[in-house]
Amino acid sequence: MHDGDLIDLDITGIAHGGVFVGRHEGRVVFVPDTLPGERVRARLTDTRKKSFWRADAIEVLDAAPERQRHVWAAADIDVAPEGRPGGAEFGHIALAHQRRLKERVIREALERVGRLDLPVDVRPAGSPDDPETPDGTGWRTRLSLHVDEAGRVGAYAARSHRVVETPDAPLATAEVARVAAAARSAVPGRLDLVQPSDGRVRVLPRPDGSRSRPTPEVVEERVGERTFRVDAGGFWQVHRLAARTLTSLVADELTAVGGVDPEGLHLDLYGGVGLFAATLAQLGGSSTRVVSVESDPRATEHAGENLAEWIGARAETARADRFVAKLAADASERERERLARGVVLLDPPRAGAGREVVEGIAALSPATVAYVACDPVALSRDLAIFAEHGYVARDGIHGVDLFPHTHHVEAVVVLQR
Repeated sequence: MHDGDLIDLDITGIAHGGVFVGRHEGRVVFVPDTLPGERVRARLTDTRKKSFWRADAIEVLDAAPERQRHVWAAADIDVAPEGRPGGAEFGHIALAHQRRLKERVIREALERVGRLDLPVDVRPAGSPDDPETPDGTGWRTRLSLHVDEAGRVGAYAARSHRVVETPDAPLATAEVARVAAAARSAVPGRLDLVQPSDGRVRVLPRPDGSRSRPTPEVVEERVGERTFRVDAGGFWQVHRLAARTLTSLVADELTAVGGVDPEGLHLDLYGGVGLFAATLAQLGGSSTRVVSVESDPRATEHAGENLAEWIGARAETARADRFVAKLAADASERERERLARGVVLLDPPRAGAGREVVEGIAALSPATVAYVACDPVALSRDLAIFAEHGYVARDGIHGVDLFPHTHHVEAVVVLQR
């Protein structure tokens, strides 16, 4: 068979990355825009490999009971695949079932990559006081639009760099969506829309090829009663409820294992502007020794400001691997004693921490490791390395659905020897 040929497929599984799995004459075929239990007609798009093919779903022959009308009409199955915008690849699936699928993805990654058998749950963001919207829309406080050479402004089509103009942005907050609908630009590149806690949406142009970097605007983000300073274009969680949800979950999990020892030395690796370092300091008390480690100097500068009320807290600009290696080599006996009573929290990027960082953390022998992850495969690999050094999960993996209607999921796990 060749690219462009039509085949009918029974979808039986889900793969990491938001695509689903069918088989044609024994060969795996990866197909988006469907879900397990369906029979679909698909057009082959990549038949180069012997081990698997790729295809686009163009018609649902037998729908699963969990299929719903897509929350983003522009991305529904009745739109030609090349015209469907990316960024809401689970929008055709009932919200509760999306979370069951995310649990399955985490569990299968743990088994396949980490050789681990751990309980997994995935919960919505928010709390009874401030819940997720019932349909899982309206949560993005940060949104990137793309501008092509013809001046079209919109999302990229799924799995491409082709701009698709769309009239709406249902995953964005109402304010961000309104600004997105009116966005115009004559310069190819990107427009980043950012809505911090004050509610006003900033539009940050990112022209292609531009090397000039304007002085960043500093905005404030509120998490409960606490305020964090951050560059408007710097990293902050995208979901409006994410920061509070994650810090509350981390605090609950650490409290369940005895809390944060005020006599320990605690590390927040990949610390950004100090969100989790503040959580550790708040749990431990005003004199708790916490070091936030972040490679971005601007974020480190803000972390220092955001942690100023704790006399034992400091922020350092360094790569996590180099910082951990240097600390392991140079720590005094007293520092090692404090580390052995401490918490190491890490919130690495999508690629995970990797063996060097994990083994460096294990060499410091902290009492507790708290891992905040955004990629199930990288998490599973790192947990397997931690297990080699005697660190095991206290009570399983707690996923948080911070990205409804996408395949992404955040997870928190607390490890102890």
